[in-house]
Amino acid sequence: MNKTVISCQVNDLSETPKAALFDFVNEKKIRDVHNFHRSLPGYRPTPLVRLSGLAGYLGIQQLLIKDENLRFDLQAFKVLGASYAMAKCLGEVIGLKDDALTYNNIIAHKSAYDHLTFVTATDGNHGRAVAWAAKLFGCKSVVYMPKGSSPIRLEAIRKYGAEASITELNFDDSVMHASQKAQENGWTLLQDTSWEGYEKVPRHIMQGYATLITESFCQGQENLPTHVFVQAGVGSFAAAVLASLVNLAEGTSPTFIVVEPEGAPCLFASIKKGERVRITGDLATIMAGLSCGEPSLMGWQILKSAASAFLMCSDAVARRGMKVLGNPVAGDQRIISGESGAVTLGALFEIMSDKDNRKIRKDIGLNSGSRVLLFSTEGDTDPDVYRDIVWA
Repeated sequence: MNKTVISCQVNDLSETPKAALFDFVNEKKIRDVHNFHRSLPGYRPTPLVRLSGLAGYLGIQQLLIKDENLRFDLQAFKVLGASYAMAKCLGEVIGLKDDALTYNNIIAHKSAYDHLTFVTATDGNHGRAVAWAAKLFGCKSVVYMPKGSSPIRLEAIRKYGAEASITELNFDDSVMHASQKAQENGWTLLQDTSWEGYEKVPRHIMQGYATLITESFCQGQENLPTHVFVQAGVGSFAAAVLASLVNLAEGTSPTFIVVEPEGAPCLFASIKKGERVRITGDLATIMAGLSCGEPSLMGWQILKSAASAFLMCSDAVARRGMKVLGNPVAGDQRIISGESGAVTLGALFEIMSDKDNRKIRKDIGLNSGSRVLLFSTEGDTDPDVYRDIVWA
């Protein structure tokens, strides 16, 4: 589909945020997580880019984008969750407490854990992050990808020594396949979605994602964004960002908008029905990192509680975002953003510039005083696809 189409579902299930629901990213926890990330070789914060020219063009006060194209050499944010969750697993083996969880402290006990194998299913970025972290810490990794996955992304995972393959399954079935293989072989499942009975590791992954917020804002800081658009696959990342911002703002939250592809709108469908819904089939979308059919249990609970609205976007919205970021307004910085990374900017652009989206603009309260925060969650992780889109 070439037409930019956006559907909006306002969250009528939202309620006053319950502190206990967001406590997994409390002030002490996110400090420990950030200290761990800062201990990793080659760590540096990714930039929070101000696009003043584009903000003026769109008629809003401020536009900030966290550019994850510069995250280590991985071009995506996923390593923040995978590395921290893996470190927590290794810390349990060697007896390290959270405030002592650093790269040097872990690697000093490598002989105690180097027999471990971590397994996961991925559309690309999470699997590459698991492979990268396993290589860094000296473990083994096995990665399963759903049918239709990019061979370029497969080779990028294998580059870090993982045993990686493309299955004949969709994403959700690949997750279950990885879980089964973990049980059969005594491997550790490191999956970025949760379900009944599998919550500890996904919680650690979500805690790892909180570093994107601690890199960007301080506790109780004034001039926090009024609106935050976050893309979602299973919803773990979106929920982690929302919970971190609630704690940062000391109990309140900006208007929080969850963005999904039209081909895999599991959260949109769930909020519309009022319960978790699984989308079946091939989940066809160019946004490979968001091609997920079932919401994470933890992610759903948080987003249902406090997200303001859910958007379902055609692939053309992501293409629009990639092109706008890659061809900036004079004076703005160019941002290289992949299909999953750019959909939030595409959605904001279409909502503010297309008169057909006036109702959505009103429903989520976007106006000339809005300060908007977005996350470009990946760069050109598939360079051929990126070039085809931005040159077309």
